[in-house]
Amino acid sequence: MGTTMGDVILTRMSSKGQIVIPKAMRELLGIEEGEVFALFGEDDTIILKRVDLPTGDELDVLLKWGVEYARKRGIKRSDVLKAIAEERKRGV
Repeated sequence: MGTTMGDVILTRMSSKGQIVIPKAMRELLGIEEGEVFALFGEDDTIILKRVDLPTGDELDVLLKWGVEYARKRGIKRSDVLKAIAEERKRGV
């Protein structure tokens, strides 16, 4: 009988704080070595969410879009740095 999403699989945390995702769960979800996860936690619950990071090409496209957006609206580098500094002072 195979593992389904409703099955509970137990695992342990190592002395280094590492938690193994058991093979059956990795196979069920198609998780491969090197994948990136966002980690959410509240009270006694931890949630791992697989995330896809943008490729270098995707980042280049986004950067070009941001530069063009700022140019069209007259936003200068100093404006951005000032806004970042203000937010950091607020503790955001």
